[in-house]
Formats: sequence, C-alpha cells, structure tokens
Amino acid sequence: MAERNYAFRQRMSAAHTPGFRNDEKWKRVCGAVISDDWEVVYPFGAPALTEYAARDMAEFLSVSMEVYVRVRASKSIKQELKLRRGRILLATKELLPELSPSDGGELSYRLISDADGIVICANTPRGAAQGVYYVQDRMKIHEGPVLEFTDTERRALFAPRMVHSGFGLDMYPDEHLRQIARQGVTAILIFVSGVDHTPRGYLDFNDLIYRAGRVGLDVYAYNYMHCFCSPDDPSARERYEETYGRLFEACPGLKGIVMVGESCEFPSRDPHVAAYNWEYLREHPELNPEHKPTPGWYPCLDYPDWLRLVTSVIRSHKPDADCVFWTYNWGYVDEKARLELIRALPADISLMATFEMFEKFEKPDGVTVSCVDYTLSFEGPGKYFVSEAQEAHRRGIRLYTMSNTGGLTWDIGVIPYLPCPDQWHLRHEALLKSARMWGLAGLMDSHHYGFWPSIVSELAKTAFWEPQTDYETALRELIARDYGDNNVQTVRAVFRNYSQAIRMYVPTNPDQYGPYRIGPAYPLLFREEAVLESPDYAHFKNNSICNTMYSYDTGRLNCLEYELKSTREMERLLREANAQLYGVCEVLQGRKRANCEALLRLGRFMEYTAHTVINVKNWYLLKLEFLKPDSGKRIIAQKMAEIAEDEIANAARTIPLVEADSRLGYEPSMEYMCDRAHLEWKIRHTRKACEAVAAEAEKQ
Repeated sequence: MAERNYAFRQRMSAAHTPGFRNDEKWKRVCGAVISDDWEVVYPFGAPALTEYAARDMAEFLSVSMEVYVRVRASKSIKQELKLRRGRILLATKELLPELSPSDGGELSYRLISDADGIVICANTPRGAAQGVYYVQDRMKIHEGPVLEFTDTERRALFAPRMVHSGFGLDMYPDEHLRQIARQGVTAILIFVSGVDHTPRGYLDFNDLIYRAGRVGLDVYAYNYMHCFCSPDDPSARERYEETYGRLFEACPGLKGIVMVGESCEFPSRDPHVAAYNWEYLREHPELNPEHKPTPGWYPCLDYPDWLRLVTSVIRSHKPDADCVFWTYNWGYVDEKARLELIRALPADISLMATFEMFEKFEKPDGVTVSCVDYTLSFEGPGKYFVSEAQEAHRRGIRLYTMSNTGGLTWDIGVIPYLPCPDQWHLRHEALLKSARMWGLAGLMDSHHYGFWPSIVSELAKTAFWEPQTDYETALRELIARDYGDNNVQTVRAVFRNYSQAIRMYVPTNPDQYGPYRIGPAYPLLFREEAVLESPDYAHFKNNSICNTMYSYDTGRLNCLEYELKSTREMERLLREANAQLYGVCEVLQGRKRANCEALLRLGRFMEYTAHTVINVKNWYLLKLEFLKPDSGKRIIAQKMAEIAEDEIANAARTIPLVEADSRLGYEPSMEYMCDRAHLEWKIRHTRKACEAVAAEAEKQ
C-alpha cells in the first residue's frame, strides 16, 4: 500500500524501535543483564532532564528489549550506590564526586557496569542523558538487555553539534527532539525572522527552548532578520536593538545565533561591493552596472564594526550568547581579502568556515572540477577552510565548521541521507585532525535539508566521542545489528560501492541546482521552461532553488563529457551495490528485512537519479546540435526521442520507490519535489518537449 505524503513523520514519531531483542545473540555477551526486577534510580529533586533520561531508559527497555523496570527518585544516592545491585543509577558529580569523570566537559560521564549494577555519573544532567543514550546504543548492538562489564570515562570531542529539523522546516515535535539528542547532537537550529516568527510563520520560541532543554538540546537562531543599516549610521544601535536585541530580550534561553553574509547584509563602505542588498538589486539590476557583489558575498572591511555592534546589542540581553559568524558566501574570494577580515574580527565570536567547498581539482583533458556547494564527493578540508582555520587558531577565535555530518549534503537533494559510510569516515577523520591542529570545536551537522537518524549519524556519534571505537569494528557492529550477522560481508561490500559511487559524483551548479536537486522528477525540456509545482507553504517555492531548464557553459563542453563518464561509473557502482543488497533482503525477516528494503529503496533512488543526470546531459548535447541551422534535425530528433522514452521509463520505475517511502522525494525547504505527482508532471513535460522537437524537425 502506498504511503501518503508526510507519512514518514509517523515513523519519526516513534520513541523507540521494537523488535531488537534476539535471545540467541545477546546471551553470548558477558555483562550486566537487566531483568524485570531492576530499577532505574535518579536523585530526588533532580532537574527535569535527569528524570527524563531515567524514564527514557525504562521506555527503551520496555519497547526495544521487552524488559519492564521500575523508575524512582531517591533522596540518598550514596545509599543507593551501596545497595546498587539490580539498579541503573544516574547521578552527577555533586552527589558522587568519587565517581565523577576526570574530564570537566559538560557532556562527559563515567560509566560503570559490573555484576552489581550500572552507574552513570556525569558532570551535568546532559552528560547523564548522553550516558543513558550510550547504554541504549550498546544494548541495541548486543540485541538484548545486556551491557558489557566496563569502567570507562567518555567525553564529547565537538560541541556544539547543530542540526535543522528533518521533520519539517523549523518543526520540532518532542519525539524528533528525542531522536536528535540520542544521536549525540547538542543543539537545534531555527530560522528566525523576528520574535516567535520564522519564514513559515508563527513559532513559540520559548516553548521550543523549554522542550529542547528537557531532552538536553540547546537552540540556536539562524538569522533571517533584515536590518539594512550601516554600523556607522547614528541610528544603528537603536535599529539593531529592535531586531537582534528584541529577540534575545524576549528569548534569553537561546544559546546563540548563526549569522551568514547572505541573510544579514548591510550598506557597506567597502569599495568592492554594491551599495544595495541582493534582493533589491534583483529587482533593479540597472543600479549595479559594474556587477559588483553585494555585501553578503564579500568579506567587507566593515564587517568587524558590524559584528561588534550586533554582539554588543545581543550580549546586553544575554552576556554568554554564542555569536557565530559564517564565511560561507565569500569562500571564492582571494585569500588575502578573506584573511584580512579574520585578522580584524573581534575575538569573542565563533568563526564558522565550510569544510569542503570552493576546492578545485584538475582532471585530464583540461577539466577543472570545483566543489561549488556542499558535497561528500570530496571529504575535505579544502584550502579555503584551512586558510581561515589557521588564522582563527592564531588569533584565538573559537572555530566551527559546516560539516554536514548529520548524513546529507546537496549532492542529491531529496533523500534522507547519503549511505556512504567509508567517505563519511574520511570526513570524520579530517575533522578530528582539524580539531587537533587548529582547535576545531563545533559543527553544523546539517542545513535545511534536515536531519535523519541513520547508520551515518550513528557512526558520526561514535567517531566524535572518546574513547573511540575502531571504525571498521563500529561499522560491522551496526551492519550485524541492522542486517544480520550472516550478511555482514555482503552489506559491507554494498557500503563500499555506495561510498565509491559518491566519489564519482561531480558537484556542479547546473547539476546541484538541476537534476541532482530533485532527482528523477527533473524534466527534459526543449524551448519552454517548466515551473515546478509547490504548495503555498513551501519556503523555497517553484524554481527558486532548482533550474528546470538545463544549461551549460558551451565553452566547457569537454567538462560535460568528463562528467558523463564519471556519472556513468557512479551509476554502475550503485547498480552493482543494489543487486547485492536485493539478495540480502530476500533472506531477512521482520525489523532487519524492513531495514534492508529501506536501504535498497534509497540506493535505487540514487541509481535512478544518476541515470536522470546522464539522460539530461545527453539530451542537452543533442539539443545543441539540433538547434544548429545546418543540422540533420530529423535524425537528431529521433535520438532525442529515444532518450526521452528511456527517461520516462526511469521516472516510472521511481514511482514505486517514493510511494513505498514518503521520505524519498522530500526536502524540508522545498517540500515534495519527487513524489508521484511530480514524477507524472515530469513525464508530461518531457513528452511535450519531445512533441515540440518532432514538430520543429518536420519543418526542415
């Protein structure tokens, strides 16, 4: 039966997953075995987060492990420690200083598991909650209510780790918040255009801050507030007080704010930029005859003054606000100008630089490949990031990066995550190296394409905590948990092929803002553009971030030929992996079969998307030939018709995938772009284009 659009939200709203218990497996583990006569005990009067963590542990045991324990608060945790047999005991260092972690990190905890019971002693309630989540992770690996004997201290290597909602743009129901916190993420992001106002409309910020805090998450504002006012203007402080100041006065529980050039432009005195913002110039291009960038796309010399003003206004209401300045928009600019800006920035901000973007690679035959937007095809770091990281480190500025390690990039825009763990592992290792070399402290793990808990996010959680588990061990444990012990080798090979396939991906603007953005719903067009159908509540409506009329720099067609060759190899690797995975699905049952079928649908969607990209490029090359005055139009029209029929069939075979899984074809800021309706829309427009080509050919 086909899923309705948005039905994936029902799956996201499940607190815990049933069906993990496998008595044949977990009974082979030597450790503390939890049974129905156990208790989860937490301190009487503890913060709400500690009580939540205790009750979440009990809920997990009942739903996933079929064990039913009692939860209670105790007025004497020290006494409970002496009598801890049959208890999972939660505490903080104030109550059990002798068991507290030696590391002082907010998320650090000590975990003791022995024949008497389990103790989680943390520096803070957030650390205790992370300890609970880790115990749950290990029990799921063992597929039963057992935790191996251990006495270990664990600490997070990155904080904050920030994500946008995968449920819907700026939508955070409680169960999604719980999912996010369990993945080791520490903060969520909301687009803020005013107090209690997002681009989608009203949202009670303080309620969200409260609910997120109950599960151990901070809330960051992602700035969408417009205040086009120079810091030199005599009224500047008053005007910025009306925006930034009013926000933090009304919502002091916000952890901080992320400010990126394109969404916080101001009139700059820098001679390299235009005098107007980009939205105004889009309507009045005649006011920028020299085609200068607008202030959001250049490291203007007065950004330091602007930041001092904005941070001063914010911190007059919240002294410890984390003010994050993101240099995403001008990574293309000469290094000298970028570093001059960083040398002049106030040192009490956090600087964020995107990890892989703007990198260039020289390929055979004079082909240059550039990382124009977020991509996993290059693990990073890029030269842009390194240059800014080195300068921030020299100046003592706290350093963050946009890492996308929640599991998704702009490589394919309407999928939940990229199932390419080997390539993600390379990024994890590069991020950890950056932490050692330049003090990288925090991560933005996703942008508005959202966050989806997956094997990729679990591997990130494993990589970003100490003590670390060997990558290969961690991956094989997760494969065994989700696809069965007997299938580890085969699924490991599938993931190897998926990872190699993403390395064949070529990140270009025509493709990332074209067929890769919406997958097999992308149409083949002739002369007439097609407008994507969007609901009125979509943040990016219609064609705003997807160009349906494919175009390419005709002076670089040798690059297009290279891209075709690489994409064909990508498709081959995906097809081979999917064939292997299909055989695994056939031998599984229950939860593991459902996991395998979901991964296979995702793999096939990626394969069919690569096929679309190939057809789009071939159609475009033929269209260029067709439009030449002296071309043999009828022969070319026939070839174009063959490509169109193949692509129509490709769209048709995608329909069962998106009907079986409503998350495929969806992106939070665009809403649905590759569901059945859009695939049928694509088929109609492709046939219409074919008819137009044939009609023009008949006139020759």
